[in-house]
Amino acid sequence: MVIPKHLAIIPDGNRRCAKRLMKKPWKGHAWGLDKIKEVFGWAKERGIKILTFYTLSLENLEKRPKRELNFLFRLAKKEINDIIKNKNNFIHKNRIRMLCFGNMDRLPEGLRDDLKKLEKVTESYSDYHINLAIAYGGRQEILHACQDICQEILKGRLKPNAINDVVFKHHLQTNGHPDPDMILRTGGEERLSNFLIYQSAYAELFFIKSFWPELKKDEFMETIDEFAQRQRRFGR
Repeated sequence: MVIPKHLAIIPDGNRRCAKRLMKKPWKGHAWGLDKIKEVFGWAKERGIKILTFYTLSLENLEKRPKRELNFLFRLAKKEINDIIKNKNNFIHKNRIRMLCFGNMDRLPEGLRDDLKKLEKVTESYSDYHINLAIAYGGRQEILHACQDICQEILKGRLKPNAINDVVFKHHLQTNGHPDPDMILRTGGEERLSNFLIYQSAYAELFFIKSFWPELKKDEFMETIDEFAQRQRRFGR
């Protein structure tokens, strides 16, 4: 059976799930973090090696209440510190290499330092990969890549006629990983929301109505089965 090598996920619906249960909207993010661990286990069962999660967009940073963002940052720091200090954390048990990308300058300095430590303590692992898109925007990523390439040209390191897909991808923040074969979004919305705009050109898209914290294993497995049935033509 054909399985995606790289599955990218937009884990939507944390806040709406919490609201429906009459909890503070941001409480859903704690449930969402637990769901990431659970979904990794499901993906591992199916042999999926690379997962990328859209954890925080640039738009989220600009529009979400400060109290909610502070809760998110504290939640992230707590989990990162556990990974750094606790060798029984599922990251170490499964030898998962972590990569965090996005506009890190928009994050609190302490959290930026923790994310660097997270990448450092997992850099020797290669069995699985979990990528976290944080303070990320797909359009902004493309613009930054263009700016970097322009600098290379101005410095004489690159000729304009040498720019191709390989060169461009080298300047994207996901450099080193293949494009996602499949993108899954929960929460009922059917759009990419500025996520991996360049990399998703030929990805198979799947949309599930369940909120992210409530995603069921059978729903997840059904999407993987459907992926295997799709004919991926890549323009042929």
